[in-house]
Amino acid sequence: MKFHYYLLINPAAGGGKGQRVGKQIISLMEEKQLQFTVIQTKYPSHEAEIASELTASVLFSWNAKEDSVSFPLLIVIGGDGTLHQVINYLTSQIPIAYIPAGSGNDFARSLGFLQSPAKILEDILQTSKPRKLSVLSCYEKNSDIHSLCVNNIGVGLDAAIVHATNHSAAKQQLNIYKLNALSYVKTALGVLFRQKGFPISIECNHQTYYFEHAFLCTATNHPYFGGGVKIAPMANVYESGVELVVVERLPMLKIFYLIILLGLQRHVNSKYFYHFKANRIHLETFSKQFLQKDGEDSSKASYDFILSSQKQLFWF
Repeated sequence: MKFHYYLLINPAAGGGKGQRVGKQIISLMEEKQLQFTVIQTKYPSHEAEIASELTASVLFSWNAKEDSVSFPLLIVIGGDGTLHQVINYLTSQIPIAYIPAGSGNDFARSLGFLQSPAKILEDILQTSKPRKLSVLSCYEKNSDIHSLCVNNIGVGLDAAIVHATNHSAAKQQLNIYKLNALSYVKTALGVLFRQKGFPISIECNHQTYYFEHAFLCTATNHPYFGGGVKIAPMANVYESGVELVVVERLPMLKIFYLIILLGLQRHVNSKYFYHFKANRIHLETFSKQFLQKDGEDSSKASYDFILSSQKQLFWF
């Protein structure tokens, strides 16, 4: 089967890594004399506009393929945020190939995509059909907005860290020197001391749970968040359902103890760590908190979510 590849490149991803990886992939595809079109993002959320335009004009469902016609395969080069924007403007039957070029790359990590861009491209070119993976589906009742996430959805600590990091005056300078992780750690420590507990309710598996002082509340599609932190080792991107983890606000010494357990991968047995798994979870917050979806932050609000999962085609 013949292919025409559409390279959607976010050159700003990973503090400029997207541009470097994009150039490398273009060079490799030219060497292989492949048919491809390059489209680069020029401003924040531009990838969403591009994905929408491509869906309306050239991309089509894998089920609608014809052997006599070159199949238009979208290859996304960028970070988790880039991929997040794209999947929200494609139908689930349009396959996506992905070459990670961000700072966190948790989705790629969950699939073992941490090889060189050249190796990932070779795997894409050798693939003959897409695979179905689970993505998180989130319906926000208050705003009547539905969205998809490849990594996780968080309110509380992780969302506050993402918000503070994304809006940090030091972040851009640290990105220049490839110190993204330093920016994250520096900001995380400050937020760790400031974040207060907040009330939430969780409905799942015909039970209702109430936490008066939730500190961290994250629904995840796979084990990782925050650029490699294995918060939910039981999660699997190939399985349906939603994994939700909750940690209540604790005295600071106990929080640091839990962080040590997290580093040792023994946190799941802690009495301070709560884990839920269900096909459908209703999560409600009763105070204004920051929200993050795949590292894309939103302003403080009270949220009322219906969380589930659905299948999306990926090409690897």
